[in-house]
Amino acid sequence: MDHLPLQLLMGQIKARTGVERGTTPLNKGIMERWSGRVAVVTGASAGIGAAIAQELVKKGLKVVGLARREDRIKELSETLSSEPGKLYALKCDVTKEADVKDAFEWVKSNLGGVDILVNNAGVASENSLTDGPVDSWRKILELNVLALSVCTREALQIMKERGVGDGHIIHMNSVSGHVLPPTVFPIYMYAASKHAVTALTEGLRRELVKENSRIRVTSISPGIVKTEIIEASGMAIPSEFLYGTFPHLEASDVADAVLYALGTPPHVQVQELTLRPVGELS
Repeated sequence: MDHLPLQLLMGQIKARTGVERGTTPLNKGIMERWSGRVAVVTGASAGIGAAIAQELVKKGLKVVGLARREDRIKELSETLSSEPGKLYALKCDVTKEADVKDAFEWVKSNLGGVDILVNNAGVASENSLTDGPVDSWRKILELNVLALSVCTREALQIMKERGVGDGHIIHMNSVSGHVLPPTVFPIYMYAASKHAVTALTEGLRRELVKENSRIRVTSISPGIVKTEIIEASGMAIPSEFLYGTFPHLEASDVADAVLYALGTPPHVQVQELTLRPVGELS
């Protein structure tokens, strides 16, 4: 059972117990404590971010989705109108510090603050370390590393101001943040950015421990996930080839992992959670 994909495992639990995804006996009561509280999800207009936002709304949270494509989040929000929570769409380019500050100020003024931050926004691209282009490197580092750090700083400041004792920061990492991807995928600057996320997760954990804070930080590292990142990043590899050739996860599998991390008891910190599709080689 330890080697089953998380979504399949959840499906088997439901079949045996009638319990839906994210509400297993392990975390059902714990997830209920998040109901009515506020989560900010970056890159919420599609893929993993949209899947996470959707599941959190179903658990009764007020979710603020940040993205440049605000209309996509509004469309998703309309489909969730009957759920116990609510999805708010906020236009924000997280690579711009002023946008991020304005977004978190909106959250603070309109919803009282933030309890959960999911740093999901990210970009990848095929580029050479010997040739560049530098603009591509800069885009990766600005979004995957700097924007994540700025969002984290803003969320933590609000949590500390409000005295939030059980807040949670989740960094969307990657298997590439721990081991280099196969040579067939020349995405080494992307891998470098995700290695930075691994270091930032541990660094933040140490800082929070030093402050005697109970705020938790989690890195979630999936393998290949079927999303729009290939098209959005302008990568040359056809998505049909990638997902037709290599084992992959669905965005909902990663959303399940977020629910698991949030659903553990407050004294438990899931620092790293790695998800791979069965059959993935590297």
